Amino acid sequence: MKSFFNEFKTFIMRGNVLDMAVGVVIATAFGKITNSLVNDIIMPIIGKLVGGVDLSYLNIKIQDAILDAEGNVTKEAINIGIGTFLVTIIDFLIIAFVIFVVIKAINKASEKLIKKKEEEEAPKGPSTEELLTEILTEIKKK
Repeated sequence: MKSFFNEFKTFIMRGNVLDMAVGVVIATAFGKITNSLVNDIIMPIIGKLVGGVDLSYLNIKIQDAILDAEGNVTKEAINIGIGTFLVTIIDFLIIAFVIFVVIKAINKASEKLIKKKEEEEAPKGPSTEELLTEILTEIKKK
């Protein structure tokens, strides 16, 4: 039993598992931010543009609620939540766009670092012009 826990401890302490755990926590927080952005900022603007409608409440009614004689609901209404679906699509597009921009920036920074490192590691020698001048001088000597 002790070896099982030691093996589990080794597994948990691997760098990639910890990186993944940090990524999940950050992604959860990021999801809350984007949900707020979509629900609290973007959707009210879109709703205003389409005539003051809150799109999250936009539903297609398939069946009305069934009431008893006293007015109590005996069977709930059946709706297709098209508005909720639209909000979810917008939320996804915003997340995908932000991730695209972040990865693009990381790739660009990485390319600059690699290029700078290659330039620093490149052997310092005479320029092409200096080499051609030396070759021409040697040819003139002969």
